[in-house]
Amino acid sequence: MVQKYQSPVRVYKYPFELVMTAYERRFPTCPQIPVFIGCEILSDSTSTDGTQRVTERRCKLNVEAPYLLKKIIGVDFVYFIQKNMLDLRNRTLNIEARNESFSTRVAVIERCRYFVHPEKSDWTCFEQSASLDIRSFFGFENSMEKLAMKQYSQNIAKGKEIIEHFVNELKNEGVTYVPPWSEPSEAIPNDDNDDLRVQGDMSQSSGEFPLGASASEYSASATASKTTPHLSSESQFQLDTDYIQRYLGELSLLQESRLVQLRKWVADLQKGKVPSDSTLLRFLRARDFNVEKAREMLSLSLMWRKKHQVDKILSEYQTPQVVKDYFPGGWHHSDKDGRPLYLLRLGQMDVKGLLKAIGEEGLLQLTLHVCEEGLQLMEEATRTQGKPISTWSLLVDLEGLNMRHLWRPGIKALLRIIEIVEANYPETMGRVLIIRAPRVFPILWTLVGTFIDENTRTKFLFYGGNDYQASGGLVDYIPQEFVPDFLGGSCQTMVLEGGLVPKGLYMTEGDLEREGCPLTEDSIYHSVSLGRGQVHEVLVSNNDPGSVITWDFDVMRQDVMFTVYRTRVPVPAQSPSGALQTIQQMNPLAPDPEHRSAIEKCWKEGQDYFRVETPVVCHDGESIQGSHVTSHIGTYILQWKFHCAHTLDLIDSFTAHKAQVMYYYEILRSADYRGSMSSLQSGNSAFSALSNRSGASSCPSR
Repeated sequence: MVQKYQSPVRVYKYPFELVMTAYERRFPTCPQIPVFIGCEILSDSTSTDGTQRVTERRCKLNVEAPYLLKKIIGVDFVYFIQKNMLDLRNRTLNIEARNESFSTRVAVIERCRYFVHPEKSDWTCFEQSASLDIRSFFGFENSMEKLAMKQYSQNIAKGKEIIEHFVNELKNEGVTYVPPWSEPSEAIPNDDNDDLRVQGDMSQSSGEFPLGASASEYSASATASKTTPHLSSESQFQLDTDYIQRYLGELSLLQESRLVQLRKWVADLQKGKVPSDSTLLRFLRARDFNVEKAREMLSLSLMWRKKHQVDKILSEYQTPQVVKDYFPGGWHHSDKDGRPLYLLRLGQMDVKGLLKAIGEEGLLQLTLHVCEEGLQLMEEATRTQGKPISTWSLLVDLEGLNMRHLWRPGIKALLRIIEIVEANYPETMGRVLIIRAPRVFPILWTLVGTFIDENTRTKFLFYGGNDYQASGGLVDYIPQEFVPDFLGGSCQTMVLEGGLVPKGLYMTEGDLEREGCPLTEDSIYHSVSLGRGQVHEVLVSNNDPGSVITWDFDVMRQDVMFTVYRTRVPVPAQSPSGALQTIQQMNPLAPDPEHRSAIEKCWKEGQDYFRVETPVVCHDGESIQGSHVTSHIGTYILQWKFHCAHTLDLIDSFTAHKAQVMYYYEILRSADYRGSMSSLQSGNSAFSALSNRSGASSCPSR
């Protein structure tokens, strides 16, 4: 397999002619590169006008390899042929080097180029590319490939230092300026000061990036000028190493190379606006710097952004009033690493209300707007803090979280949003702080955790109760002065407290269907009507003690009473799969099976069956979510019953409409549930594990 390397642009803040004078001092030997033993000139020619010089050298390099390998290959040195083509008129130096030794077994090709900076005529740029193809090498192909790339990387790292070293040598000798070549007709008569013109310390005029300038202004692609004919098309898509360190952070040489490769590919493909370098780097990191995989992921994301007009979200998105009034999230200063910090009071958020008020698409647009704001804030932080800020942090407060947050359509919408964000905003999350996690949280984590990228999951830190206030809590990640007031800090926030969204703000069912979000008629929900004295039951045949039964239902009309029972004897015979069954599935011949109770009239409570949940009266319009941790093998019964509170209600019920309930139920395996809890606890969580005894949390949300 051919290994390729492409360097970013290296910038020397000295004129081209001075850099060339320093470069010539590398020959015939260079102590700064120990493997470079020496060289001999094979040919050297100059054009008649003196503007072009072609020099060919045979270079001798020491083989840095294990002793045994040297003995096997039978050599201590290898030879390269280097051809230099200097063009004084256009102020360029092109270098090509090929291996002479083992050329039938190994092919090494290196190309380098020195040229004038496209906007700074007194600066010099350097770019470098190489390829290594080991066809056969005595059975040591992999070892030689690793050795070659390691050595090559070390030599590249020394390259800039060497030029700087020889420039300083020249300056110490009083040479700080070498006049450029000029046409003979324009030649100026020499005087005593023309040969060595001293201009003082050139570093004073080179400067740093101007304060307040954006990173893109210093990308080589942004500065490439159409008026610079000597600048190669490839150079227009290169990157300055100083720019990389300032705006992108420390990268290895191979990481730099792969960033340059992806950048050029995108620029060739797009023929227009190119994603920022920080964006390209995020996609590379998401795919472990595999250029092909990163390119595929980025290509899909670019098509998605174009299709959904994502680039216009920041300028065109209008925040719905219901979001302004009831969405408990917002940006809040930064964490200790300088990353923008987003607060989300998820426990106070009415998931169902917001989803019914703005629809799934509206919730997605809100999320994308937050993500785009995050990218913008990271760029601003990078510019103002003088260091790369490539991620943002999220603090999620779960106080108030209960089973109403596990509303199935809400979870379904959340999973879709997570999938979209993971695919299009990779590696933007620096840290996620989950605080005040209640006992119901592991159920939510079980449902959504597996859909979060594994690398992202490692960035989650969990705190239960008031652990976030202790040492190792929030103050380790957020400056004390920025700890929000609702968490006991002194910093006021603009984040809302949330609360229930009034039903009057809900979209109509027709609007929800047009939005592709028919929440009340989702196929996972069952609908049942209950007349006076009628019940409806669902049987859960359980053979997995410790599993969790969850339910979610809406009372569409009238009032109902909800209870959960467990029978001493399995009804019907225990299902090996722990299936969920209705009375009709149990006994298709039973009269009115939809409203028949599995509890026989002769049974005694506390002996034949047991009430494991306190009955809850649920009123017209309420949404109920809850869970029960099973403790026995057998049959559990979810029961809904028509409810009349008073005699007058009973009389009215003869003429009133029947009660209507839409419900959904699910059973979570104990292995998944406990595994979720264990993983959270190992992530520095201090909230208590569920007790072995049965528990419940039926929580009306209306």
